[in-house]
Amino acid sequence: MGKKKIAFLCVHNSCRSQIAEALGRHLRGDDFDFYSAGTETKPRINQDAVRIMKERYGIDMEQTQYSKTMEEIPVPDLVISMGCDVGCPYIGRGFDDNWGLPDPTGQSDEAFQAVIRQIEERILRL
Repeated sequence: MGKKKIAFLCVHNSCRSQIAEALGRHLRGDDFDFYSAGTETKPRINQDAVRIMKERYGIDMEQTQYSKTMEEIPVPDLVISMGCDVGCPYIGRGFDDNWGLPDPTGQSDEAFQAVIRQIEERILRL
Protein backbone atom coordinates (compact mmCIF):
# COMPACT_ATOMS: atom_id res chain seq x y z
CA MET A 1 0.00 0.00 0.00
CA GLY A 2 1.28 3.47 -0.87
CA LYS A 3 1.86 6.33 1.52
CA LYS A 4 -1.15 8.29 2.74
CA LYS A 5 -1.77 11.53 0.85
CA ILE A 6 -2.21 14.58 3.05
CA ALA A 7 -3.48 17.85 1.59
CA PHE A 8 -3.25 21.24 3.29
CA LEU A 9 -5.90 23.72 2.23
CA CYS A 10 -6.49 27.41 2.55
CA VAL A 11 -8.37 29.75 0.28
CA HIS A 12 -5.45 31.20 -1.74
CA ASN A 13 -2.82 28.45 -1.50
CA SER A 14 -0.08 31.04 -1.24
CA CYS A 15 1.18 31.05 2.35
CA ARG A 16 0.23 28.68 5.21
CA SER A 17 -0.71 25.71 3.05
CA GLN A 18 2.44 26.15 0.94
CA ILE A 19 4.60 26.25 4.09
CA ALA A 20 2.87 23.10 5.35
CA GLU A 21 3.45 21.29 2.04
CA ALA A 22 7.15 22.22 2.05
CA LEU A 23 7.67 21.34 5.71
CA GLY A 24 5.72 18.11 5.34
CA ARG A 25 7.98 16.97 2.54
CA HIS A 26 11.08 18.14 4.41
CA LEU A 27 10.23 16.59 7.78
CA ARG A 28 7.96 13.61 7.04
CA GLY A 29 8.31 12.95 3.30
CA ASP A 30 9.26 9.32 3.98
CA ASP A 31 5.98 8.77 5.84
CA PHE A 32 3.39 10.64 3.76
CA ASP A 33 2.86 12.35 0.40
CA PHE A 34 2.09 16.03 0.93
CA TYR A 35 0.12 18.45 -1.23
CA SER A 36 -1.39 21.89 -0.84
CA ALA A 37 -4.25 23.57 -2.65
CA GLY A 38 -6.78 26.37 -2.44
CA THR A 39 -10.17 27.27 -3.80
CA GLU A 40 -8.52 30.25 -5.51
CA THR A 41 -4.93 30.72 -6.57
CA LYS A 42 -2.39 33.53 -6.45
CA PRO A 43 0.17 34.21 -9.18
CA ARG A 44 3.04 33.76 -6.71
CA ILE A 45 3.68 32.14 -3.37
CA ASN A 46 3.84 34.70 -0.55
CA GLN A 47 7.31 36.26 -0.84
CA ASP A 48 7.84 36.60 2.92
CA ALA A 49 7.04 32.90 3.33
CA VAL A 50 9.46 32.04 0.51
CA ARG A 51 12.25 34.14 2.06
CA ILE A 52 11.79 32.86 5.61
CA MET A 53 11.57 29.21 4.54
CA LYS A 54 14.81 29.67 2.58
CA GLU A 55 16.54 31.27 5.56
CA ARG A 56 15.28 28.77 8.12
CA TYR A 57 15.32 25.46 6.24
CA GLY A 58 17.15 26.08 2.97
CA ILE A 59 13.91 25.20 1.11
CA ASP A 60 13.10 27.17 -2.04
CA MET A 61 9.34 26.74 -2.37
CA GLU A 62 9.29 28.56 -5.71
CA GLN A 63 11.44 25.81 -7.23
CA THR A 64 9.15 22.95 -6.21
CA GLN A 65 5.67 24.40 -5.61
CA TYR A 66 3.08 26.71 -7.12
CA SER A 67 -0.40 27.94 -6.21
CA LYS A 68 -2.99 25.36 -7.32
CA THR A 69 -6.59 24.26 -6.80
CA MET A 70 -7.96 21.01 -5.39
CA GLU A 71 -8.59 19.65 -8.92
CA GLU A 72 -4.85 19.76 -9.63
CA ILE A 73 -3.77 17.38 -6.86
CA PRO A 74 -4.44 13.66 -6.32
CA VAL A 75 -7.46 12.78 -4.16
CA PRO A 76 -6.11 13.02 -0.59
CA ASP A 77 -6.65 10.58 2.27
CA LEU A 78 -6.56 13.42 4.81
CA VAL A 79 -7.51 17.06 4.27
CA ILE A 80 -6.33 19.64 6.79
CA SER A 81 -7.63 23.21 6.77
CA MET A 82 -5.01 25.74 7.78
CA GLY A 83 -7.60 28.01 9.39
CA CYS A 84 -10.66 29.87 8.23
CA ASP A 85 -9.81 33.44 9.17
CA VAL A 86 -9.97 34.44 5.49
CA GLY A 87 -12.96 32.19 4.77
CA CYS A 88 -13.12 28.42 4.64
CA PRO A 89 -12.62 26.70 1.32
CA TYR A 90 -15.55 24.46 0.32
CA ILE A 91 -14.27 21.20 -1.09
CA GLY A 92 -17.40 19.06 -1.19
CA ARG A 93 -16.51 17.17 1.99
CA GLY A 94 -15.58 17.87 5.58
CA PHE A 95 -12.06 18.55 6.75
CA ASP A 96 -10.28 15.86 8.75
CA ASP A 97 -8.72 18.57 10.90
CA ASN A 98 -8.68 22.36 11.12
CA TRP A 99 -5.41 23.74 12.47
CA GLY A 100 -6.90 27.19 13.02
CA LEU A 101 -3.68 29.04 12.20
CA PRO A 102 -3.76 32.81 11.67
CA ASP A 103 -2.72 34.10 8.25
CA PRO A 104 0.59 35.98 8.71
CA THR A 105 0.38 37.72 5.31
CA GLY A 106 1.46 41.35 5.60
CA GLN A 107 2.71 40.88 9.16
CA SER A 108 6.16 40.78 10.76
CA ASP A 109 8.77 38.06 10.35
CA GLU A 110 7.99 37.10 13.95
CA ALA A 111 4.36 36.39 13.00
CA PHE A 112 5.59 34.15 10.14
CA GLN A 113 8.07 32.39 12.43
CA ALA A 114 5.33 31.69 14.98
CA VAL A 115 3.03 30.15 12.35
CA ILE A 116 5.91 28.14 10.83
CA ARG A 117 6.79 26.80 14.30
CA GLN A 118 3.20 25.69 14.87
CA ILE A 119 3.04 24.00 11.46
CA GLU A 120 6.34 22.20 12.15
CA GLU A 121 5.10 20.93 15.54
CA ARG A 122 1.82 19.67 14.09
CA ILE A 123 3.51 17.91 11.17
CA LEU A 124 5.83 16.11 13.57
CA ARG A 125 2.73 14.87 15.44
CA LEU A 126 0.90 13.52 12.35
